[in-house]
Amino acid sequence: MAVCRSNMSTHICRLLELASRASCCLDITSQSCLRRTLLVAPRVPWVPMFHRRTYSLDSLSPGPGRPTLGANSQQPHAERVSPSSALTHRNLSAVAMKGQFRPLCFYDFLDLGEVEDNVRQARTCKKSRHFIVDPELAKLVVQHLGPDLQSAKTVVLECNPGPGVLTKTLLNAGAQRVVALETEKPFLKELQALESLLDGQLQVVHCDFFKLDPVWEGSNKPPLMFTDKLFTDLGITETNWLDEFPVKVVAILKQSNERPTLLRLAYALFERLSIYRYGRIELNFFMSEREYMTMVAAPGQMRHYRALSVLWQMACHIELLHKEPWESFVGSKKSAHSSKGVLPNDHMCLVRLRPRADLFSAGLTPANASTLLVMVKQCLAKRKEKLIKKLNLWSPDSGSKLLAEMGLPEDIMTGQVFPRQYLQLFQLIEKSQDFAQSWLYEEIMENTGKERSG
Repeated sequence: MAVCRSNMSTHICRLLELASRASCCLDITSQSCLRRTLLVAPRVPWVPMFHRRTYSLDSLSPGPGRPTLGANSQQPHAERVSPSSALTHRNLSAVAMKGQFRPLCFYDFLDLGEVEDNVRQARTCKKSRHFIVDPELAKLVVQHLGPDLQSAKTVVLECNPGPGVLTKTLLNAGAQRVVALETEKPFLKELQALESLLDGQLQVVHCDFFKLDPVWEGSNKPPLMFTDKLFTDLGITETNWLDEFPVKVVAILKQSNERPTLLRLAYALFERLSIYRYGRIELNFFMSEREYMTMVAAPGQMRHYRALSVLWQMACHIELLHKEPWESFVGSKKSAHSSKGVLPNDHMCLVRLRPRADLFSAGLTPANASTLLVMVKQCLAKRKEKLIKKLNLWSPDSGSKLLAEMGLPEDIMTGQVFPRQYLQLFQLIEKSQDFAQSWLYEEIMENTGKERSG
């Protein structure tokens, strides 16, 4: 009996000791688990629920247990998802607590919010957009962006963050400079409230990244803006093209406008206009699987190999970071995606586009790049047309000589030419005496006139 009492006393003391540690915030992990257990939100009928993923899409996916949005989920409740301990702890200076500011301890994280609240907020958007509301997906994106996020030199431009789940995850991971470019005023208020709690790590700007540098005249009020003003306000200066440029852009492309957006950015890259006037900016875009497959299409794939494919492959290192089912994203009421078509379109692809340092070499310059752009566009308009026919049209009887110099057969079609070969062809044309200075611009003016009259 005495031994039992002694053991009981020992257990009681041990329990009291554990309770004391928890109250003093010494056991952070156990508190986080307790919080997840207690803070369970009731299900809102019209909000899609997360179900447990049983497969992994890439090496960085957490694998089984990774939540994703799904309409047929059997999960009765949505849990509050606490930050992953694998992420680097952020180093912020102050946060508001009941109207007061206090220093953040090493283990403080920004609350990513309830999933249902994030979904509800996302669906208030009046424009056609998709949002990241899943904290696990946000953490995966942050991991793909690389360890240099924590560098004081790195600037992350997050386009249309909406509810701010990815924004907070970036800050929790140690990002020192996050710039939220938001177009919708309701989201702006929430983001600006978050900005006021921090010490410069977050800047919120009323700006539409995809409408930077409008070509029309008149008053351009936010969210319309020019790159020069945006970058000047952010303290971003021009660099040499060969230098590393520590600016990353993160965005989800609107599906209805993907191709025009990507073409416009490609033109700006070759002519070093807009954001590319400042350096080799890295783009990290979620785009439809269909558009990604078009971007990386190989010569000979006549239905999919286009000017978009040639220009981006010529200009950038293209890296597929992750594929995520559409159901993992929440769309606004007007957003929708189509899976119809020849190419698959069941996923959104996170794609990194890094401009090549040696792009402007061997004759290509921002000044003559427009000629290359038009040449590629004209050649790929009819992908089964013989290249020699195009060359002879621009300069009679010059096609055979150019193709022989490049080692290409005379019956090669425009849709069978590799991007690097188009660049080589352009360089030879630039040096050739057979082509007049305006060898291609006559055709440009002719096509422009037809478009206007039509």
